[in-house]
Amino acid sequence: MAEMSLRTFVVYVEDKPGVLNRVASLFRRRNFNIHSLNVGTTHEPGVSRMTIVVEADADKARRIEANLYKLVNCLYVDDITDVDSVNRVLALIKVGVSAADRAEVLQILDVFRARALDVSPTSLIVEVSGSQGKIDGLVTTLRPYGILEMVQTGTLSMTRGNAARDAGPPTIKAQPTRAA
Repeated sequence: MAEMSLRTFVVYVEDKPGVLNRVASLFRRRNFNIHSLNVGTTHEPGVSRMTIVVEADADKARRIEANLYKLVNCLYVDDITDVDSVNRVLALIKVGVSAADRAEVLQILDVFRARALDVSPTSLIVEVSGSQGKIDGLVTTLRPYGILEMVQTGTLSMTRGNAARDAGPPTIKAQPTRAA
């Protein structure tokens, strides 16, 4: 049996209503579980970039890529799992903290290069970005103080370097709307 691992796909799509739904529906229909999904604008007008992390073996990854290319609004797909890349997650964590513990918690934030965004008499809102491991480490360290709420983004990934492949896809222009 092939080894399953987390695979990272970068998908450029037309920035149009319904595209995210079509991509998510494709994964649902094929019974592929999305581990992380992040979508945002790019430097190209009319083009959005999705970073999708999914558990898959090499064969399943090829099928995912082929199926994404079948979507009308999909412009470019790249499996960057085995490419040297920078990966980041952003998290906001609300921690219950008393006045007596506040200085200690702020020292912990310094160690993790996190920062307090909001301070109230009974809590702090913390912002941290980095690898999933770094965020998990901070959560584990803050748990004894009482995590009241937490939210995190999906993974953002960008390949390193400036070689042709590493610079991303060729200039992508959103395609004119196709007649239905």
